[in-house]
Amino acid sequence: MRQPSDTKDKREAAQRRRYESPLRQQQTAQTRDSIIGAGAEIAHRLGSWDWRELTFKAVGEGAGVSERTVHRHFSNERQLRDAILQRLVEESGVTLAGLKLGDFAGVATRVYQYLSSFSNNTVAITDPSFAVLDQQRRAVLLDAVVQATNGWSDDDREIAAATLDMLWNPSLHERLNAAWQLDAERATRSIGWVIGLVEQAIRNGHRPGSRN
Repeated sequence: MRQPSDTKDKREAAQRRRYESPLRQQQTAQTRDSIIGAGAEIAHRLGSWDWRELTFKAVGEGAGVSERTVHRHFSNERQLRDAILQRLVEESGVTLAGLKLGDFAGVATRVYQYLSSFSNNTVAITDPSFAVLDQQRRAVLLDAVVQATNGWSDDDREIAAATLDMLWNPSLHERLNAAWQLDAERATRSIGWVIGLVEQAIRNGHRPGSRN
């Protein structure tokens, strides 16, 4: 005689298999991708880099899903914003892994070209997601400088890396655009020129503060 518990277990197992089916997994992945894409679109339209407007409700409306659905994919706003920021990084085409000093001008150019696609006019990078990315970026840049400055002191290397870091900062892009009315092409030429001078100084062994 079949036991009721056996029947229940089989029914639950069948339901679990249906829930974990490849089609279901594909639909879940597509929904998550739509949510992240909607968040990225909102980020492009925001008037500043202050992401307080990037809420579960706003992203859900942009993706055409309920706020509850967004919560099922991301347990908190930090996870949601991390995923959106990663999507923006992928869109930019900027890769920091293995960055060399000679790569920096090209990377900065791509950063500036990508920043020009945003409506953002005010830079206020206070969100924790940006803070983590900024820390990673500074570490990679310092490592690139270290590799190109054999015999330099840690202090000189840090000053050189900090100087280069200023040149791909969104606030400088804002300054060139707002105060000097430089479009993306002219701003990129300006930054590329200065980066080239700094790179040449580093390669020639001209340390910060030296007159040679």
